[in-house]
Amino acid sequence: MDSKKDFFKDVFEVVELIPKGRVTSYGAIAKYLGAAKSSRVVGYAMNASHSAEKLIPAHRVVNRNGMLTGKMHFPTPDAMQERLEAEGIVVKKDQIQDFQKHFWDPMIELAL
Repeated sequence: MDSKKDFFKDVFEVVELIPKGRVTSYGAIAKYLGAAKSSRVVGYAMNASHSAEKLIPAHRVVNRNGMLTGKMHFPTPDAMQERLEAEGIVVKKDQIQDFQKHFWDPMIELAL
C-alpha cells in the first residue's frame, strides 16, 4: 500500500509542475516516473487527487490523443473542460484542439 501512496505522491508532484495553458498525458507522466506501463495507475492517481489535501491540477492530464477521459471524476461533467478553457485551451467534443501545441512532456521539460 505504501508503494502506491508513494507513486501517487510522485504523480502529484509532476502534475503540480504542469504550467497553466499546457497539458500532458497519463502515459507521459508514467514514462517520466520510470513506469511506462502504468498509465492507468496515473489515471487512478488523478482520480484520487480530488480528495488530496492541496489542489492538484488534474484537469491538465488527458489521454494520449488529447481526450478528456477523466472528466467524469470532476464535480460536474463540464468542470474539466471549463478549467482548461479558462487557461486558454480550446476543447471540442471532449478533445483538446492543437494538442501538440499545448503538450507538456515531462521527459523534456524536467530533464536534468
